[in-house]
Amino acid sequence: IGGVLATESDKIIPFAVGVDIACRMCLSVFELDAVLLEKRRSEFKKHLGDHTYFGIAGTNKNALEDEVWEHPDWKTTPFIRSLYPKALSQIGTSGTGNHFVEWGVIEIVEENSADLGNLSKGSYVALLSHSGSRGFGAGIANHYSKLAIEQIKLPREAQHLAWLDLNTEAGQEYWIAMNLAGEYAAANHHQIHRRMAKALGKKPLFMIENHHNFAWKEKLADGTEVMVHRKGATPAQKGVLGIIPASMATQGFVVRGKGEVSAVNSASHGAGRLMSRNKAHNSFTMNEVKKLLQEKGVTLIGGDLDEAPMAYKDINHVMLAQRDLVDIIAKFSPKIVRMAESDENKKGRED
Repeated sequence: IGGVLATESDKIIPFAVGVDIACRMCLSVFELDAVLLEKRRSEFKKHLGDHTYFGIAGTNKNALEDEVWEHPDWKTTPFIRSLYPKALSQIGTSGTGNHFVEWGVIEIVEENSADLGNLSKGSYVALLSHSGSRGFGAGIANHYSKLAIEQIKLPREAQHLAWLDLNTEAGQEYWIAMNLAGEYAAANHHQIHRRMAKALGKKPLFMIENHHNFAWKEKLADGTEVMVHRKGATPAQKGVLGIIPASMATQGFVVRGKGEVSAVNSASHGAGRLMSRNKAHNSFTMNEVKKLLQEKGVTLIGGDLDEAPMAYKDINHVMLAQRDLVDIIAKFSPKIVRMAESDENKKGRED
């Protein structure tokens, strides 16, 4: 379900941030009645097929203009500059594994909440995406994790806890690169959502988004400054919005953080897996998955057995267990889901 780790404020652990730096959720809500998804299902499915790109080596030859390329940190270090061509080619694309772009129905349970565009209670069309900083972030993570392990000699069983000191050149390089990966990941999602909105011919009312593989400088309740690493965990400071998905056949949630100190202002990233990817492959058939999706009214493009809904925990149990961490303000039900094809999933993962 995820891990949260707070260190001294000038120490950062690349491995605790993860390989897919700034992997994140992004939700766009449209002022369209949810019944349109059923009435125009083939049209919404075509938009996903035409305007999303998946795979470890997936590229986008139709990228939109983006101000992210004007960020000065692209020129900061030779290593970042070496990764620029890959970042440029992959903007607006998604990875493999549990990365997805999907149309669904959002049910707003709070009346006229400012966080939700002051919409009335009810159901609306929404677009939800899950992916990160692609090969750019993976390159940063692998390089600086290896560097940390070389610099900080820890016992073999703890070597991945090796850190970089922000007072050193290497630490500053990673900090700059990680934050740039965060800007890039956000732009990556925004490109996807802009393309889909254009295809739909409708601008979204509002957008909700959050990172879940990242490190933030924060303060504990006693004022101590720390570096909070959240790998597969959702920021849940008081009043902060987040998205907690489940599986391709199960509703997820839009939440508002309660700022629970004992949980370091964090909540889960999702439902969490019941079994490993290999076990899922050996436990289910695609016919079983298709039958379940049909019962749930979900259309799937791509996907593989490792993401079978049955491989995940019951999201309702997970949400009940963290009721002290977040309030539920909306529910999202997937209806048309796009994921990487099964052959792409076998090449490797970024999640």
